[in-house]
Parts: sequence; structure tokens; C-alpha cells
Amino acid sequence: MDRRTVLRGGLVTTGGAAVALLAGGGSASARPVPSPALLRPGRPRLTHGVQSGDVTAREGVVWARSDRPARMLVEVSRRPDFRNARTVRGPVLTPDTDLTGKTLLRGLPSGEELHYRVRLAGLDRHRDVSEPVTGRLRTAPGDHPRNRRDIRFVWSADLAGQGWGINPDLGGYRIFKAMGATDPDFFLCSGDLVYSDGPLSETVKLPDGRTWRNIVTPEKSAVAQTVAEFRGQFRYNLEDANLRAFNAHVPMLYQWDDHETVNNWYPGEILDLPEYTEKRVDVLAARARRAMFEYTPVRAARSGRLYRRIPYGPLLDVFMLDMRSYKNANDANTSPTERHGLLGAEQAAWLKRELRRSKATWKVMAADLPIGLIVPDGTAQEGTAQGDDGAPLGREREIADLLSYAKRHRVRNMVWLTADVHYTAAHYYDPSKAAFSDFDPFWEFVSGPLNAGGFGPNELDGTFGPQLRFVQAPPQANTSPADGYQFFGDVEIDAHTATLTVSLRDLDGKALHTQALVPRR
Repeated sequence: MDRRTVLRGGLVTTGGAAVALLAGGGSASARPVPSPALLRPGRPRLTHGVQSGDVTAREGVVWARSDRPARMLVEVSRRPDFRNARTVRGPVLTPDTDLTGKTLLRGLPSGEELHYRVRLAGLDRHRDVSEPVTGRLRTAPGDHPRNRRDIRFVWSADLAGQGWGINPDLGGYRIFKAMGATDPDFFLCSGDLVYSDGPLSETVKLPDGRTWRNIVTPEKSAVAQTVAEFRGQFRYNLEDANLRAFNAHVPMLYQWDDHETVNNWYPGEILDLPEYTEKRVDVLAARARRAMFEYTPVRAARSGRLYRRIPYGPLLDVFMLDMRSYKNANDANTSPTERHGLLGAEQAAWLKRELRRSKATWKVMAADLPIGLIVPDGTAQEGTAQGDDGAPLGREREIADLLSYAKRHRVRNMVWLTADVHYTAAHYYDPSKAAFSDFDPFWEFVSGPLNAGGFGPNELDGTFGPQLRFVQAPPQANTSPADGYQFFGDVEIDAHTATLTVSLRDLDGKALHTQALVPRR
């Protein structure tokens, strides 16, 4: 029994002001001021901390939420005392976006640690200003080879899944303390940041007689179907002090997977689950997408797409993939003619083009689904592989085409980072042991969950020759976080040698497995 078996039992952006920072003034959002009936007396208040995301050498996004309509103000400085800070006027936060907002910062100095703080300016005649909430971010180094510097980041996924939410008896989401202790430049979230399909109970009886206790909110008491309920999924996680502290100091690169909407979903699906009155997954996904853009520091493209490249200096490009929005239906996954079952034609073409253009030493492929692991959905297949160990079929054909393209065009040093399966592992893909061999060898590292049920390990499919080099998984399905089977990955790139080192770490930050990779020239 896997985590999916356990679970089976529209874009609207939050407008932000794009500004020139540390080099001149800013511009205000054009969002209209709310009517006086929406205004409340007193000072506004930031309700859920601050976040930053999609930080590059010169730009970044800062996120906040207010308790009432107010204007977002962001100060940025090289100094923690905010001496010589520049103030940026962000958007007016209104009920249209659940009082959330994002400000795009431009003109940042590359390769520096910057401090920011957010205030909210009231909209009434007194113009009361909130107490500030501070944050920190590091910008990426510039693209020139002389800008090489050490890089460090962490990745993981899956928060509040399978009935395991914020447990105050265990200190809440304490894995974020361990991740923060590595002092990363950014956090790569590999999806399932919320479990919109995972209601929580106040208590859960554990197999050894202990009791797990959850903080529960109204939105987390049932599956999410309305926009308000999807928003509540994100607000729930932000109740955790560890996560808020982490968000304030570590920028996030976010991608989504299935649980932001519903388990194992694909476009066009019609649900047969009795707990859902809205059966059309496309409707649910549009509502989930709206809440996701409102509550995460993602810099959305005008087209609304989530896939994007995050340039991080001469040593690193991060390719954020979207393997959910364009996915085909879950079936046997054995089509001999399937061309675009995960990425879709447009994203696949974009990815090939960007990989070929990339000058970075390392190309990190941020994938929300693993390549060689068999991930069933009942009698159908949810993931890339289907378990026949043979020539590429179904979604495997899209991956085979990408890998062959990379080899043909000498795209070197791809490393795949993923999560999804709720354990941690290291896989080496060896063409000499594969049914399909037209690719250069590469590594895939799996890590997670952050705070969810532990599962696994899954079986490997031999199509691309994956060799298991390390695995750690719990002894039984849906093991609670109280037993410690929660994991994250830690990546370091040495500025001098360009060696990329991956460490798979446990709940307390202990390194379980370390793999150093030397770049191919």
C-alpha cells in the first residue's frame, strides 16, 4: 500500500509593482483603492510573515498578507539596520486576492546578501503604518565567469499530507529548522506544498499507542473545493512558526504537483470520489492555481505558465518543470506513439531550447515526478515509468526524446532532483544497463517528505537503466513524522572546482548519504 492508495479511500495573479531598486524609484500598482466600507480603523497588520522567491542576480519577488486592505511597502538595504534603504511602493492588498500581494524588485545588486522589511500603509485618512516584518535574501551571482562563488540550496516536498499536520507537541514543522541551519541560498520546493485533498483530525492514534495531535482549522477539516478553501490550505501551513522563520530567510523556488488540487489529477479528469461535489478536475485545478499564485512568491509569466528557468550565475541553471498542467490521463502508460505525456509539446520545445542555450556548468532539472520509479494509481500508472523494463512507451517516450536531444547537442551535467514518493534515494542512470541507451549517464536524487506520511521504496523500471545507490524508507506505509522518516536534500557547488555535492539528510539534518559529482567538460 502506497501513499496514493491511502489517499484514494484560471490563474489570477496577485499584482505587484515592478520597480528599479537600489538604482532609483518605483511605480505603484494600478489596483483600485477599496471602498470605505472595507476599511477598518487602526493600524494594519501582517498576518503570515513574509516570503521571497524566484530570486536571480538582479530581481526577486517579495510576498506578504494583510489583515485588511492596505498598501504594501518594501524597504531593501545591504545593511541589517536598513541604513540607506530604498522604499518600494507595492500593490494595494484587497479581498480580491485574499489580502495577499507580491512586489517584484528589479535592479538588485548581484551576488549579495540583502535585507528587506515589509510594512503596510493603511488606506484611511490617518494612513496608519503597520509594524515591520523583516526578511533576508541572497541574490545570485552574475553570469560572467569571474562571478563564480559557492552555491548551496536545499530541496524537498510534501507538507501536511496523509493526516499529519502541525503537531505542537513535537514542535510543529521542525524540519525547517534543520534546513535553515544549512544556511542555503534558496529552497527548491518540489511540489505538494499543501494537501488540499487531505483533511486533518484533531488526534490520530499511532500504532505504538501514542497520540498524534494536529492543529486544525475549518479549511483543513474537509477537502478543498472553493477558492476560499484552497486559500485556507496555504494559510494553514503558514501558522507554523518554523516555516514562517524559514520563509523570511530563505527564498523559495516553487513548483506544484498533484496535492495542491487533488491526488494524481490530470487535465480533463472527472472525479468519482464521494467527498467531492465538484467533480470536474479542471474547475478544481483553476481554483487551486489561483490560490497557489496568491500565496507563493512565484513570479508568474504573462502566459500564466509555471515552467521557467532560474539562472544562478555561471555554475547553475535551475529548470523548473511543470509535469502536472499538461499531463495525459492515467492509464496503462504503454502507448507506442505517445509523444508528450508529461511536459506537453510547448514546454518540451522550450526545455530543449533553453538547455541548448544554457552556458551554466550544472543544469538542475527540478522535476515533480521521478523518472525511473514505478508510481501506480490503482491499476493505472501515475508517473513516467510503467514497469516493463523495455523500450520507451507512453510517457517514457517524451523523456527518451529529451535525453537523446541532450546527448546529441552536448548538453552536459544534467542532475535531476525530485520528491513525490515520500522517502529518500540516489539513482544512477547507466545507458550500458538500459533498454534504451541513447543518452549520457546522469543522476537522479529523491528526497522528502517535509511533514507527511512516510512510504516506499518504490520499484525501479529498467528502461533507462537506473541503479540504486542509496535508499532510506520507513518500515511501513504511512509512517507518521513522529518516527523521523522525513527527509530533505542539500546541494553544494564549489566555486573553485565546480564539483556538485548532494547530501541526503534526515529530519534533524544528519547526512545519510553524500555523492560528489565532477562536471564533464
